[in-house]
Amino acid sequence: MLPAAEIKQNVADYATQLIQPGMTVGIGTGTTATFFIKALALRVKQGLRCVCVPTSTEVKLLAEKLGLTLTTLNDVSKIDIDIDGADEIDPQLCLIKGGGGALLQEKMVAAASKQFIVIADSSKMVKQLGSFALPVEVIPFGWKQVQQHITSLFNISVILRSKNDSVFVTDHGHYILDASFGHINHPDQLCKELNNIPGVVENGLFIEMANSVIIGFDDGRIKEIKK
Repeated sequence: MLPAAEIKQNVADYATQLIQPGMTVGIGTGTTATFFIKALALRVKQGLRCVCVPTSTEVKLLAEKLGLTLTTLNDVSKIDIDIDGADEIDPQLCLIKGGGGALLQEKMVAAASKQFIVIADSSKMVKQLGSFALPVEVIPFGWKQVQQHITSLFNISVILRSKNDSVFVTDHGHYILDASFGHINHPDQLCKELNNIPGVVENGLFIEMANSVIIGFDDGRIKEIKK
């Protein structure tokens, strides 16, 4: 059985082979996406030309350090392919994302991409979304009202995300509420309901966005599941 790091390396290496010369590439945030960024940087050192759109300040700094050529979402007319991880993936390729705190930028880059490809280990595949707490990005003003609204509406636990004993703050100065649904029966409907709550910026449900997922297994196998 391969360790988790080696599984992530395998799917990252597989995904880099999808990058063609001259492509504009969205690069995601999170542990699995970091493996991809490092693998892509190695291909660039070997001569591959591409331009990358990072989905967070953390990823931007890493990509700069590794020598990748960067641009911004505002400065491109299109993104050819976006490679990112996920916290949960259901059989319809609906996702929960945002464990790394960059769900807003990740969703915007994914939406702007011709292809959105998810890379993950097999533990991220689930029969139904919801075991992983759903991130909901909110503005700091009145975040408690939003928390109370979600708690009362769905009768669930909703926790303000913290990091290093302080409130976690996104790149855009927002907070994140982690909502423990347990199971989500209608993710498309829930996505709309959450985004209709005043004060909610975005949520971590990615519905009908992924074109395919690349799954790595502990026996070394890699499986690509297309939409």
